[in-house]
Formats: sequence, C-alpha cells, structure tokens
Amino acid sequence: MKELNQKLAAIQTELKAKKSSYNSFGKYHFRKAEDILEATKPFLLKHGVTVTINEELIVNDPVPTIKSTATITDGKDSIHATAVVGVDLNQKGMQTAQQFGAASSYGKKYALGNLFLIDDTADSDATNNHGKSNVVNKIKQAAKPAITEEQLTKAAEYIKAGGSIDAIESKYKLTNEQKANITKA
Repeated sequence: MKELNQKLAAIQTELKAKKSSYNSFGKYHFRKAEDILEATKPFLLKHGVTVTINEELIVNDPVPTIKSTATITDGKDSIHATAVVGVDLNQKGMQTAQQFGAASSYGKKYALGNLFLIDDTADSDATNNHGKSNVVNKIKQAAKPAITEEQLTKAAEYIKAGGSIDAIESKYKLTNEQKANITKA
C-alpha cells in the first residue's frame, strides 16, 4: 500500500487539470470530470496505475442521491475517494435523464477532485448557486420524514458505535430534544 500511496502523492503533486469550460451566465471558467481524466492520462503508464469511477444510487426518496467513487489502483492495492450528490428533479428545461446526467457529472468531478486533491474552493462553480436560494434546501428539509421511536433507538446505537449525527439528520427530521437523547444515550 505504501507504494501506491507514493504514486498517488506524486500524481497529486504534479497534476494540473485545466478549466476548459466557461459559464457565460456566471462569467467563470470551470473544469469537468473529463478535464481531470484527461490530465491524469499521462500519469497512468508512467506510474503503472489505472483510475476508474463507479456510481450507485444510494437513496431514492425523497431526493435521489448518487454516490460516485473514484478509484486508483496498481493492480494490487486500491485507494478510493467518494462524492455524494443529489439529483435536482425540479431543474427546469431538463428531462429526467439529463437531471441524472448532470448530478452524475458533478459526482464524478468531485470524487476525482477528492482523490487527486483538486481544490475547487476558489472555483466559482463550487460556490455559485446559479440563482437559487436556500429555498431548495428548505424544501429538501421539509421532505424528510420524522424519525420513529424504533429508528431513534437504532440511531442511538449507531451513534454509540461511532456514527455521526449528521448522517442521521441527512435522512430524518430531528427535534433538538431527539438529538440530545440520541447523543447522550
């Protein structure tokens, strides 16, 4: 594993992924997953590694959510990085396949960015809400189901085992009292 870590570190240090696309509405350049993949190609044979991306639908209700996993392997060891993105089914002017495709593209881009330590915090694409306000987040929060007593018990067990309250809150509406009970149990 040490050898693969060294190869990945070398790639992370040398990799330069250009921002080949331009958003004329937001007036900024951004990179796509394809830009990152194109930038990695010279390193594959040089370091004897391959890079793959896998996706899976991990949640379907209330918001379809896709988990993208970027993997680098030398044929013996593997290192994975993931990104989780929701599918905006209310995107105007897009068919369902396009909505899933847009989410898939973002997931791949961010999984690769996580694997290769590409920092997009200064990238307008990472911070631009494209004219949307917190309304979408409020709608998603309202769509979450209330947690049942049985689920509260399981949630407390999950926390005791080292789980995160954020993971529970991503699935269920919790009152402050319920959060306090789960975390102290």
